[in-house]
Amino acid sequence: MATSLSRLGRLAFRRRGVMLLLWLLIFGGVGFAASCAPLPPADTFSMPGTESQKAFDLLTKKFPDASADGASARVVVRAPEGQKITDRGQRAEVRRLVAELKASSPRVVGATDPYQTPAVAISKDGTTAYTVVTYKVPAMEVGDKAHDALDAAVEKAGKAGLTVEAGGDAVKLDQTMGGTGEKIGILVSAVVLVLTFGSMIAAGMPLITALIGVGIGISGITALGSTLGLSGTTSTLAMMIGLAVGIDYALFIVSRYRAERVEGRNPEEAAGRAVGTAGSAVVFAGLTVIVALAGLAVVHIPMLTKMGLAAAGTVAVAVLVAITLVPALLGFAPVKVMARRNRLQYAVKPLSARRQRKAAKRAAEPVESARPNLGARWASYVLRHPVAVLLIGVVGLGTVAVPAASLELGLPGEGSMSTKTTQRRAYDMLSESFGPGFNGPLMVTVQANGARAAGDKVGEALRKTDGVASVSPAAANRADDTAILNVVPTTGPTDEKTEELVRELRSTAGDLEPRTASQILVTGQTAMFIDFSQTLDDALLPYLGLVVGLAFLLLMVVFRSLLVPLKAALGFLLSVTAALGAVVAVFQWGWLAEVVGVEQTGPIMSTMPIFMIGVVFGLAMDYEVFLVSRMRESHVHGARPAEAVVDGFRHGGRVVAAAAVIMMSVFSGFIVEDNDFIKMIGFALAIAVLFDAFIVRMALVPALLALLGRSAWWLPKWLDRILPRVDVEGETLDQHPAPTPPSPQARVLIN
Repeated sequence: MATSLSRLGRLAFRRRGVMLLLWLLIFGGVGFAASCAPLPPADTFSMPGTESQKAFDLLTKKFPDASADGASARVVVRAPEGQKITDRGQRAEVRRLVAELKASSPRVVGATDPYQTPAVAISKDGTTAYTVVTYKVPAMEVGDKAHDALDAAVEKAGKAGLTVEAGGDAVKLDQTMGGTGEKIGILVSAVVLVLTFGSMIAAGMPLITALIGVGIGISGITALGSTLGLSGTTSTLAMMIGLAVGIDYALFIVSRYRAERVEGRNPEEAAGRAVGTAGSAVVFAGLTVIVALAGLAVVHIPMLTKMGLAAAGTVAVAVLVAITLVPALLGFAPVKVMARRNRLQYAVKPLSARRQRKAAKRAAEPVESARPNLGARWASYVLRHPVAVLLIGVVGLGTVAVPAASLELGLPGEGSMSTKTTQRRAYDMLSESFGPGFNGPLMVTVQANGARAAGDKVGEALRKTDGVASVSPAAANRADDTAILNVVPTTGPTDEKTEELVRELRSTAGDLEPRTASQILVTGQTAMFIDFSQTLDDALLPYLGLVVGLAFLLLMVVFRSLLVPLKAALGFLLSVTAALGAVVAVFQWGWLAEVVGVEQTGPIMSTMPIFMIGVVFGLAMDYEVFLVSRMRESHVHGARPAEAVVDGFRHGGRVVAAAAVIMMSVFSGFIVEDNDFIKMIGFALAIAVLFDAFIVRMALVPALLALLGRSAWWLPKWLDRILPRVDVEGETLDQHPAPTPPSPQARVLIN
């Protein structure tokens, strides 16, 4: 692999104009396709095989009109203090509001009159009522004009003295995704790159190539969004991952190019070896991320599968950009990517007499490589105190991981929104006036011959269940083979007692089926969310086992060792568990919630832990490969175990640290976003990178290697014979004739 990638790097360096033009054409073509594509769909939840999904599918078939995908808004009105919504004056204002809502947009189908169904739409104390506005089109197609008309009608009613709030998917969200987070991440990344390279040109290359790769990936998702059902959230997550790995992958290749130039190689050969060595590690690391993200398909939840595949596609583009476009850009600036103070030594054109004297003066300075850098000094310290470092790291991460034992999974709703939003205020008004379970009604379907009669019998039995506030009369379809009952719990949608009630109702339904000769299913949005969370909860440990097993096998192939991949997998588990603990402490328990900007604590979003595991796995393997591969390279060439560890940190410590800081800055930038899921996943990934890069890889790994000694690199001979050989370190490149020995001017360490 190293030889092939080296040839690709040299080709891209020589044909840099063609390569750059090719990527610009791809960027422009995909961007044009995205601009012509329809709007992406809204986030949807479907779980094949669950009871909730079976019931929804049944309703779509038996009640096609009721199961239409049109948007709706629930407008809640409350009379001024001391008055009733049924008073004559308030009644007139509410009916005026209903009339304005009906006429607010051609896309409105109708708005219900609460006074026609007072038992359902007016609270028992007579202070609050609600009307449901239905639309012909899905939420994503309601449009700004219809949103503005709805807001205007609500505002007008509010000026008349009513308290009016609106919820539902037809209401325009105040939350926006994308924009601020990326800018913050890019700004911090630029600063880190400039400090790392000491060159604006070298710092700019990873940023430019990462933005091109992310632009292609996101444009591709947008272009295919309506066809493949890829939502806006999918694009944001793909952007988060693609931007981080795109910068890091280019960083590794540019850094290796500079190191090869220091060794005295000409620009083209340096670019080829950089792609052959660091590029091999990029390909391997990228594949681990892609496999981990694509592996989300094993959970069998379409939404999560699409998120994983979209992000995996963006990572694949980032890998291709790194091994082709980066060496091409190096061809345009082979000298300016070097540190400014040392560029004279690498000038391609003849130097003037004055510049020759400057170059000679630089060459006469002490060689930096003779002095241990910060990475080497840190590794030496860990090697002197391996037990202490190991204990502090493990105990520290273990302590942070303790809250993970209290992890509660759920899905976001209007009840978890900020209290500043109209959706949340409408939710609270309904809970106060109609009971907490009103916002999360359950739907029971009864399929039988004579469904109405069977549904009435089922309703009588369900009313006796603890936790049920009310059960509506059975409503059958025209064929009278399927009936629907609405069950209102006494507790809210995210309450544990509601989850227990769903289980109780399903158990009761199983007992009722033979007595009523029917098939009974419990569904509704609340039941759907409960099933969704349960499905992900059940899949969490199997997916974690799959990822850890994959990590062990891949690293065993790369490092030809049993203990190195084992400690890598265990370190990954430790960092992921600690990150989950931190997420629970902040977003579920509320610790430091004000600092992070969390306005509403509650269950952790169901999709977050399993998605975080996939992403962090890939990133952890990045650091493991780039750091430990240099150690193995030294060990293979005869260095003692301790010397190999120090050598690995001397060459890779600074780059891996810079890559981790960049990752953290990109992910942390998304914490300022208003979208709850993006805020949570940004925090989770940033803290996971902090734990994995700086504690596990930078501290625990060298401490364990110091304790294991030569046994760390042991592999049974029979296993060594059957395992495929992957040349990640570029050993085959050393078989080529060595370049001309470096001149004294080229001995200054740039890395």
